Amino acid sequence: MTEIGIGIIGGGYMGKAHAVAMAAVGAVFDTVLRPRLEMVCATTPDSAERYRKAYGFARATDDWQALVADARVQAIIIAAPQDMHREIALAAFALGKPVLCEKPLGASLEDSRAMVEAAETSGAVNMVAFNYIRTPASQYARQLIAEGTIGDLTWFRGEHTEDFYADPDSPASWRTKGMSNGTMGDLAPHMINAALALVGPIAQVMGEVETVHQTRPGAGGPEQVTNDDQAQIMCRFENGVMGHMYFSRIATGRKMGYAYEITGTKGAIRFDQEDQNALWLYRAEGPGATRGFTKILTGPAHPDYLSFCQGPGHGTGYQDQIIIEAKDFLTAIETGQPVWPSFRDGMEVNRIIAAALTSSARKRWISLTSV
Repeated sequence: MTEIGIGIIGGGYMGKAHAVAMAAVGAVFDTVLRPRLEMVCATTPDSAERYRKAYGFARATDDWQALVADARVQAIIIAAPQDMHREIALAAFALGKPVLCEKPLGASLEDSRAMVEAAETSGAVNMVAFNYIRTPASQYARQLIAEGTIGDLTWFRGEHTEDFYADPDSPASWRTKGMSNGTMGDLAPHMINAALALVGPIAQVMGEVETVHQTRPGAGGPEQVTNDDQAQIMCRFENGVMGHMYFSRIATGRKMGYAYEITGTKGAIRFDQEDQNALWLYRAEGPGATRGFTKILTGPAHPDYLSFCQGPGHGTGYQDQIIIEAKDFLTAIETGQPVWPSFRDGMEVNRIIAAALTSSARKRWISLTSV
């Protein structure tokens, strides 16, 4: 076992999740590299010190540049706002340090392109934190598709729907300002990443983006909302498969609606993140009277499950997805092998978002070759 010093920039929601994951991953997966929580960075000295004590870091700082440059920090996790991703990543890669960056990769396609160039020039391990696709159920769905269990794919439908802004009287916040914080910047990347993982590259898109609640209550009266509440994308994959995706932060009743359906010539697959330990599989075989979707409960036979629990159906949770992510990141550092999804994979998600936004503005199909 070898220690590796971890620095996390951002101590909030995702900063905590990554800190907990790095503290647990060695015990869960018996990794060769054992994380040492070396330094956490937050916006003020007080908040940084609070996170240090809460999460078990050795040191705290309010200067991300000091964290990146510190010799005892050997790998960087970026859990800061999107508009900080580019500058932090470029500084880390200049020192040859591995980087795990929260999605989306930067605040724009331009940012992600610069980050990919820096990552590939440095040769350092680089990974984007798309955690939902790492559930044992979704990993198994990818395996079934690759093995041809449902035959040739013909259709994909995906959604990422939540209702945290369904109430029009919910106040304005940072989430209502700037496209990188809207539905296309916040929720859409996860399902687009899933589509790429499950079906393959996308060739063209037709997008429609909408702000349903144009203003929201603010401290001084109504404030203009400058990003989107919901969006949809029709798409055609490079392999010819037809697809549709829908994203919303105003989908009343939906809490974690990361869901997909995939149809093939020999069967079909369904998944819903609100029931993340189950995968539904249909096989077009046997007597018609007994055909139907079978609910498969995840267990030790499925990818990355056994390290958490020996009991089938006992299930994994949200934090476990981040621990799986941590394992993959550390394994890539240990072996020197590329890890999926890399920064280039994250940039591809941003290309599709940019194409969909262009399509929405121009009211026509957009080829990804033009983006």
